Parts: sequence; structure tokens; C-alpha cells
Amino acid sequence: MMTDTNVGRILQNRYRLSRMLGQGSMGRVYGAEDTALGEVPVAIKFLSQALLNRRMRDRFEREAKTCAQLGQRSIHIVRVTDYGIDEEGIPFYVMEYLRGESLSEIVSRQAIVLPRFLGLIRQVCLGLQCAHQGIQIEGKVYPIVHRDIKPSNVLVSHDESLGELAKILDFGIAKMLQGEDQQTSCFMGTLAYSSPEQMEGRELDARSDIYSLGVMMFQMLTGKMPLHADTHSFGGWYKAHHFFQPQTFESANPSLKIPKALEILVMGCLAKAAGDRPQTIGAVLKALEPLEERFGTGRQIARRIGASLSRIPVTPSLSESQPTLSAATASAQTDSLQELRQAAAWPANMPIAEIVFPKSMTTSDGTIPTLWVMLPQREIAKRLVCTRYNQFLFMEAPHPMALWLTVLYNREHEPRWLPCFIDLKTPAGRQIASLLGKTGQYRIMFFAQESPQSCANMQTVSIAAAQCRLLQDWANIGQMSKASPNPTVSKDYLRSALDEIKPKIVMKLESIYTDRGSALN
Repeated sequence: MMTDTNVGRILQNRYRLSRMLGQGSMGRVYGAEDTALGEVPVAIKFLSQALLNRRMRDRFEREAKTCAQLGQRSIHIVRVTDYGIDEEGIPFYVMEYLRGESLSEIVSRQAIVLPRFLGLIRQVCLGLQCAHQGIQIEGKVYPIVHRDIKPSNVLVSHDESLGELAKILDFGIAKMLQGEDQQTSCFMGTLAYSSPEQMEGRELDARSDIYSLGVMMFQMLTGKMPLHADTHSFGGWYKAHHFFQPQTFESANPSLKIPKALEILVMGCLAKAAGDRPQTIGAVLKALEPLEERFGTGRQIARRIGASLSRIPVTPSLSESQPTLSAATASAQTDSLQELRQAAAWPANMPIAEIVFPKSMTTSDGTIPTLWVMLPQREIAKRLVCTRYNQFLFMEAPHPMALWLTVLYNREHEPRWLPCFIDLKTPAGRQIASLLGKTGQYRIMFFAQESPQSCANMQTVSIAAAQCRLLQDWANIGQMSKASPNPTVSKDYLRSALDEIKPKIVMKLESIYTDRGSALN
């Protein structure tokens, strides 16, 4: 057995190669640690030594630059962070390390159920839409056609709060429209997923990727391919894509029940003539919207979030011991908190009622996130000593929305639920989410209905590190979202999810008191 000499190697005095992750036609991909950033895991792709010619070097560098630009604009495209040439003259680029499995591995086990399909395919479409909108080079925008959309080029990672995150990989044969005057007319792609015009080596546009997407959608839903070639050869697949009609969903899986609108969409993507397909990915996304509203992942969000509750830490109550601070630090914090309370005045446009809303506030220490709460004075008094719990729920579709939940709890009184929404399509909503993620804490500003002129009490709540990272990701998703505004549906799903997980949250909070009692006995 040959030893891989790359394993253990330090690349550019920064990246320590740990293992080979995979090998393709253009080269190898290794797992590595970025030692300059504290052992952060990354993946590094090297161009194959067999392809060290000028044309392939240029193509490899273009792939890195394309992913670098697109990955900054879409969370659904693998992000490239560095490019270089090693001491042996071999080009490489560094990208984010993704833990998960390819869509191909998922489909090989079983067909994908409708709610999960809708969540994944929408993310793939958002990534493709970003590519088709193009990258900027010297002030000009050049659309990108991927040319190799297939399940093995989509990686699905998992997060207990965000859910499944799909990312498009491998832009190695992507074409930059209007930017490659000497583009070869030879076939490049994967036979079973290539459009008729791609098989002919013709000039391509976004509609070719839409055809490949149609093949992939059929496979995801049925576990089978829509077309079958007489022979697995270029000639066999050329004939299949040009002259064979795709099998129906019923013939592929008689027991499968999918909405008629989805069947029409997939078959439309598989049209032989590019003009008969949806003309843009935006049109595909628009066709998916009503399906997502009816069958999408909103119904599963409560189950996913509920499963993660046991791993979310709870903020200690005010009566518990706190870390000892230096006199200077304690004094500075006291001054800052006093400044915050003095600056807080109930907005004139808000009613004098039991309401909760988020608000960013600027202090001498910078801008911080706060949660403004108005309650009767007696309710505030009940929670001066309490356990504080927070959880953030998120829906990307049909409208990027987060539900920010704070719970105040002690055994003498019922839990006080303080939910509010963060609309991530708005700049103010994205600012709050980003601030929460960056600071890792927020202040609850209590106002009494009886005397609303000034802040009656203030409490600090910490946010788990995992949720901080998600909040910043969600802010990015909200900024990049092209979905039509539809906040009502997302809010309804999130309210439903909250109702389902409330009993689990109470059990979790109650267990804290039980554990403390056991420890004292």
C-alpha cells in the first residue's frame, strides 16, 4: 500500500494536510487545518499533475476565482478563501470544509420525501440563481453556467437549528458567458444529466443548467432516472436526450403521490427545446413557492428544534454566583449599564400595553442588541430573580424570518414567554441578528405599564455560541434572499413550532431546579 506523501505536509507554512477527502478528474481534495487561524478545518484542492498545461492552469484558477466571488454572495455555493501555487509548481485553492454527504449518497439510499425535497431543491436553485446572475470582472458582469449539475455536486450538511444546508460544488467546467472567446465546442459534462444542446457542444445559457436540474429533481423524488440510454456511451445518451421522452412519475414509482404542479414543473425543465423550459431559475423558484407554503419544511421545524433543546445552555438566575470582576471592569460595566438605562425612553409610536420588540441601542461601548418588554409592575417584580432561557427559531422560506424567544422562569410563578420576530429581509432585522451573533448577549429592558417614562429594570441574557454562529448565517441568508415578501406564512409556521416546543422548554427549566435540589440534599 502506497503512502500519500501529502498527508502531514505543511503547505505555505500555514495549511497542515491531514487526509485525502476525494479524487476527481481535475485533481485531489485534502482535509487540512489552517494553523494561522487556530487549527480551523479547511479543504484544499490541487490540480492534477497530469493537467499541468497552460489551459488547465487557467481553468483551475478561474474555478477558484469564480467560487470565491459566488461563495461570498450565496451560502449555497462552496466558499473559496485562498489560492496559490506550491513549491512544486502545482496550483491549489483553499475552501471551507463541509461536513455532510453528497445528494447522490442520500438519493442512493431512498427517494426524498416531498417536504425535504422542497427545502433542498430551493437551496440548490438559490445557488444556481447566484451563478447565473454572474461574477464581476474589471467592471463587467459575466453570467456563469455550471454545466455539471448533478447530485454528486451538491453537498448537504446538517445543523440542528438551521436544518439541512445544501451547497453546490465543483465549478471546474463552469462556463463564463461572453467571457471566453476561445471556448471549445467539445462536449463537457456528465452524460446522464446533460442537456440536448450541451451534447451538441453548442453555446449554452442558464436553460441548460435547468435541464440538468430537472433530471436531478426527478431522481430525488423517485430514486430513478427520467431517461435511460441504450448504451452508456456518448452516442447512447445523445439519442436519449434528443429523442426519448422522460418516463412519467407514475411509471417510475406507482405509489408516489406528488402535486400536479410539481410534476408539470419537473417535466417542463426536461423539455428537449430550451425555449420550452422555464427560462430562468427565478421562474423555477416562483413555481416552487406555493408548493413550499403548503408542503414545505415548516411542519418539521418544531421536531428539529425540540431535539436540540437538551443541548442549549440556560442562563443562570440572578441569585446565583457570578464571576468575580476587577474593580475597574466592574465600575466600567456599571457605568455602561447606567448609561443604557438612562438613555432608554419608551417610543412614542409604541402602545402602552404588554408587548415585546427588538431594538438596537448605541452606547459609548458601541451598538448593542436589546429586547424591550412592557409588563404590569407586579409582573416585573415576580421576575427580578429568575432563570433566563433563550432560543432562536428560523424559517428561510417562503420568507426569511427568525423567532427570538426569551423565557423568564421561577417555580413561584408561571413561565413568562417573551417572543418576538426578526424580519431578516429588512436591514433593521439583519442588524439585530448580526449584533446578537457578534456580542453573544443582549439586555432585556423592562418598562412598567403604570410608569412607562423610564426603564424599570434591566437584565442580561447570554446566547449559546452555536446559536451566535447561526444568527450571523441567518443575517447573510436574509440579505441574499430573492424570495417575494411573504412574512405571514413564515410567522405562522414559527408560532406553530413554538407552541409545540413550549412543554419541552418547561420540562428543561424544571429539571434545573430538580437537579439543584438533589445536589443540596
